[in-house]
Amino acid sequence: MKDHVETVFRTVHSGSAPALSRIAASWRRSLDKHGLDPGGQAAPEQMEDGQLRERLDEIGSFLQIAAPKLDQLFGLVGQSGCTVLLTDADGVILDQRCSAADEETFQGWGLSQGTNWSEATVGTNGIGTCLAEERNVIIHRDEHFLARFAGMSCMDAPIYGPDGGLVGALDVSSARSDQTEAFNRLIAAMVSQTARQIEIDTFRAAFSGNRIVVADSDTSDTAVLFAVDSDDIVLGATRAARKAFGLGTTGPISPLPASDLLGREDGPTGFEKAERAAVVRALTRAGGNVSKAARALGVGRATLYRRMKRLGIGE
Repeated sequence: MKDHVETVFRTVHSGSAPALSRIAASWRRSLDKHGLDPGGQAAPEQMEDGQLRERLDEIGSFLQIAAPKLDQLFGLVGQSGCTVLLTDADGVILDQRCSAADEETFQGWGLSQGTNWSEATVGTNGIGTCLAEERNVIIHRDEHFLARFAGMSCMDAPIYGPDGGLVGALDVSSARSDQTEAFNRLIAAMVSQTARQIEIDTFRAAFSGNRIVVADSDTSDTAVLFAVDSDDIVLGATRAARKAFGLGTTGPISPLPASDLLGREDGPTGFEKAERAAVVRALTRAGGNVSKAARALGVGRATLYRRMKRLGIGE
């Protein structure tokens, strides 16, 4: 513990280190901004039952949508000494998956429902630093600010809501003393993929009455989705779509024609290719029956014929 504490102080006070290292910058925030002691032994704050119930009620639909994805992720990592955690935007753990064999270890660290893992509370850690910096993070063992957590490895990804705002973090924490950085990277990829799928499912649920268009993306690690009504007016966009198309980070977006936003002048674009793919899939599933495909797409038969003509799709 003493060595870790000395390392934290030496790094933070080195002058250039926080500017060159994100971990060092987080250590500086923990020390200078939040006034934490790297040798501190205080456990993470435990929220009172009443307050926790209020939070769970407020974010209930999000938890219901995320639950199957937490189960799937835990099925992949649970037998490797890992716990799966879902937090709100404040870093409070709202849901958890953990094996009975590891439960006591994680509870000893304070990794349980209702505990607060914000960076302001416990310093540099997977959950808190992920939320503070709004990015995927891996905090491996002694990269934690508090020496008491130097035995953990944490892999996290932020989750954004349908309005583009940060709603929480998805975390996998490991209790294994032999956890390697290579294994951390493998788990981190699964965490990121699961977080994006939760975003996608939440967005689809929020705009269940609209058509969802998937635009081209330079990376598979983002969910670039738009919600489009029957008049092809864009009503909603995921955080990644907002960022890619300059629609503002959070909040309602001004309705605008999808063609104005995504363009069609220079041949097939992400929007047109996505629309064409959706129509072709519907026709294929319907065995070429246009009426059946139109019902599946939630449009009229005449509307589908017009779209097929515009997209160059033969009957």
